[in-house]
Amino acid sequence: VQLQACGGGLVQAGGSLRLSCAASGLTISNHVMGWFRQAPGKEREFVARISKSTGTYYADSVKGRFTISRDNAKNIVYLQMNYLKPDDTALYYCAADPRSSTWLSGYDYWGQGTQVTVSS
Repeated sequence: VQLQACGGGLVQAGGSLRLSCAASGLTISNHVMGWFRQAPGKEREFVARISKSTGTYYADSVKGRFTISRDNAKNIVYLQMNYLKPDDTALYYCAADPRSSTWLSGYDYWGQGTQVTVSS
């Protein structure tokens, strides 16, 4: 199983980025998919989740600004990030788990991360 995240970069505050997570070795429609992030010196934190039935859930800190979605035909999960803030600077990871009960932790599969840096 591989989860290849990309789309990170350097952006000014207020800008947008779209992260992609391409999965191989698993079918995303059969998995709960999540995005997480880890800033320097901080613990990894939950960002967003999309269920097998495409229900979504967000951390309060990104609600209204970020949107998680997936393209089952391409086996890719996206994270559209708008109105970015310097506090959003972190290494962003995608994760997958076959259990519908998985929410904020306990994901079986993880990608390698893509860096997002937001300048003020």
